[in-house]
Amino acid sequence: MAEPTPTPAARASAHGLVKVYGSGPTAVRALDDVDVAFSGAHLTAIMGPSGSGKSTLMHCMAGLDTPTAGQVVVDGQDISRMSQRRLTALRRTRIGFVFQSYNLVPTLTAAENITLPLDIARTPVDRDWFDEVVGAVGLADRLHHRPSELSGGQQQRVACARALVSRPSVVFADEPTGNLDSRSSGEVLAFLRRSVDELGQTVVMVTHDPRAASYAHRVVFLADGRIAGEILDPSQQDVLDALAAVAEPS
Repeated sequence: MAEPTPTPAARASAHGLVKVYGSGPTAVRALDDVDVAFSGAHLTAIMGPSGSGKSTLMHCMAGLDTPTAGQVVVDGQDISRMSQRRLTALRRTRIGFVFQSYNLVPTLTAAENITLPLDIARTPVDRDWFDEVVGAVGLADRLHHRPSELSGGQQQRVACARALVSRPSVVFADEPTGNLDSRSSGEVLAFLRRSVDELGQTVVMVTHDPRAASYAHRVVFLADGRIAGEILDPSQQDVLDALAAVAEPS
């Protein structure tokens, strides 16, 4: 695997990122001086063994957790120093989220779930962009259905559309296919890749699944809270080989 290289047109980046949970002899150093950048119009997968720090990195990058030290920059703004009020406003418009559990509101239709972040922010919906996102997600005929009337794959695609509708600088996806069968997983992964290739979106995805990672332009590997390397344009076998190398004792 190659060592990570600086990314000139980064939509999101971390510099000297440290995250420590607890204190004293029981303290856990989940992130240990991490430097990484995620370029625009790319799908990047983050992988590593259990406890490697990949979810902690995602949460710090997305402003869901506060780093102990270091800097996180999203859309040119240092979110690690930002007040909660400013950070909340930024998350509504410039950062998209896709979680494993969908997080849809059961009483709202698919269309209402998609526009919810904009409605909360009292931001007008760009109908042309809404139609483009809905067309890309392939649910134009399901917009008036509630989550209980949709399959798991359809619900996750609604969640993906919701993350994209505000035209965020970057979408963070935390195990987005973890609750899906192989067919639904393929639907969601194909959409995330199309959102990058056709809509110019930037997606950073944490996954443990080599098949999911093979949809990415780039895979970044973590081990023991540090960047362990990366591969570009990976096949599923490339990912498996790299994971095996990361897991080997040094």
